[in-house]
Amino acid sequence: MAAPADAAVLVGLGSTLDLPVVEQAAQEAAGHHRPLHLLYTFDWQAAFAADTVAAPRDEAEKLITKAAQLAHQAEPGLTVSSEIVESALLPTLIRRSELAFLLAVGDSGMAGSGQCVPADTPAVQLAARAGCPLLVVRREPPPQGPVLVGVDGSPSSHLALQWALQCAARRESRLLALRAVEHDEDTDAVTEQLREALNRHAGRHSPVSIECRVVRGDPAEVLIEASRSAQVALVAARGDEPGRAMLGSVAQSLLYHSPAPVVVVRGLAEEPLTGPDAHQTQDQRP
Repeated sequence: MAAPADAAVLVGLGSTLDLPVVEQAAQEAAGHHRPLHLLYTFDWQAAFAADTVAAPRDEAEKLITKAAQLAHQAEPGLTVSSEIVESALLPTLIRRSELAFLLAVGDSGMAGSGQCVPADTPAVQLAARAGCPLLVVRREPPPQGPVLVGVDGSPSSHLALQWALQCAARRESRLLALRAVEHDEDTDAVTEQLREALNRHAGRHSPVSIECRVVRGDPAEVLIEASRSAQVALVAARGDEPGRAMLGSVAQSLLYHSPAPVVVVRGLAEEPLTGPDAHQTQDQRP
């Protein structure tokens, strides 16, 4: 589906630990010429458990004000709006994601925790159920390495490749397109397929330095290792075009274990490539 022309980058805020999300989301919004919308969900149960009912609401106001200030500092010309909603976090963000260009959240402390991550962790649930691409931001800043994208040849991975090309062009960064193969696969043939896919999509973006890499091994392990030096890692939600509430094992492993920010690409429609002017089609989330 095409993104509405006024669709915003939506940020889900829960605490001050989510403030690193705001700066990266502001940069994404500015790069895509989109507004930024900050959303905090207010929990009445927490309010009644506090010393005063007003205290949690006051803290929410302070947090969202600080987040807006941070967004303006990161991108001074950016249009920023904010909202406090009296509802539960997950259903609110899932519902709002249907009309968002991109949803950005924190990783709930997943990266580097070394612990078993519950499947109901908000970032995991949103990656499986959101109606738009999801950016999961880590608490530590990433290195200034390449933009990494995992490609398995499926249509959904080609959508992730389209987003990654645009991302690398916008950041003036190198793109590393990585595909993992089984030990009995022909790496030369797979490398040629990957290059053909890149050539098909790359002409629609500013010149991007691109590296194709085909590696034998487990896809999740290969991508996680490569992500250690990446500024952002992109992957499709699942290779076989799942329905809602499904998340592939590779995407899930990246969310759990990659130290880099992760973009899980879903909720997009593939733009047809029918000629030299194919890049002039309708506005679409890249």
